Amino acid sequence: MHLVSPKRVFRGNKAWTKALPEVSKLAKSPLLLGRSNSTYSLRQKILNDLSLFNSKAINETLFFDCCEEDLNRLRDIAFRKNCDAIITAGGGKVLDAGKILANLLSIPCITVPLSAATCAGWTALGNIYSPQGQFIRDVNLNSCPDILVFDYSFIKTAPKNTITSGIADSLAKWYESSITSSSNKDGLVQQAIQISRVLRDQLFIDSVEALIDPSENNLSWRNVVEGNGLTAGLIGGIGGEKCRTAAAHAIHNAITQLQPKNKPLHGEIVGVGILIQLKLEEIKNGNKLAEQSIKQLVQFMESLNLPTTIKQLGIDVFHDNNLQKIADFTCRRESEIHFLPFSVTPADIVNTISIFEKQRITI
Repeated sequence: MHLVSPKRVFRGNKAWTKALPEVSKLAKSPLLLGRSNSTYSLRQKILNDLSLFNSKAINETLFFDCCEEDLNRLRDIAFRKNCDAIITAGGGKVLDAGKILANLLSIPCITVPLSAATCAGWTALGNIYSPQGQFIRDVNLNSCPDILVFDYSFIKTAPKNTITSGIADSLAKWYESSITSSSNKDGLVQQAIQISRVLRDQLFIDSVEALIDPSENNLSWRNVVEGNGLTAGLIGGIGGEKCRTAAAHAIHNAITQLQPKNKPLHGEIVGVGILIQLKLEEIKNGNKLAEQSIKQLVQFMESLNLPTTIKQLGIDVFHDNNLQKIADFTCRRESEIHFLPFSVTPADIVNTISIFEKQRITI
């Protein structure tokens, strides 16, 4: 099984063109999955290119985020049409849906990220949401995708906020794995943690420059988008689940239950989750460096126009019992919050977020 990485990775300029012969061998009658109207023209290009290689794809669209209702509908379509592979082209939730669908049908999966917002194109993991966008559960897959196509010409068409969201999500690899797994004696886990540290530093160095000229001619842009879309996935592949998520993602999952009115992207919520995790480390675990880390990270995130409070995501935690709702979901039995090396209760989350939000609002 390929749980560390995809079997084949095509990256760079004209990656899709280079991958086409291999894709067409694997997918003679694939289902091409997408969602956003903004990516329609790219998906049409993929369809047209496949037809030149005698690959007869059917084009299907997600109605919602990656949810059971869509997956059941698409599984029936793919089964009736005798689809022999899934080609999934889009952002993180589209990529997750395609991977899960291929896993359900036991057919090959080809991921074609159309943004650098997540590492979903790489991993053997998917997330299930409700039709309203509320996180429900993780799904561990039998393998990473068979082929990952990371084409600069596709990635650069995405809005800038997808890149900044991906930066926040990628930073979480360091902040989560360094506390959950630092004492783990497994050599691969330790190597994954060190890669996450290098990735963090690379993002600190290159992110602002990357956004000035988002094109393949800009080395900083290439470093950042590949860090988001490829390196972050490799870290989870090598290090396993404890190098993927902890408190930052647990808080993300809880916040989605409240359906933030600003409709923030996955990484934008995770970024706020990192800050709250650091505050939790300071209060509960006596981390004396946490406050300095928060200041450094807030300054960096603000330079990228990323949100730094739950209020900026569109939720007032001090109204409608929202704080308790977040705390209860964060601390549910199967939550990643319990990967932390110290116990965390709903009361701890209520106290930490309350202090954090009040401090940030007054700054």
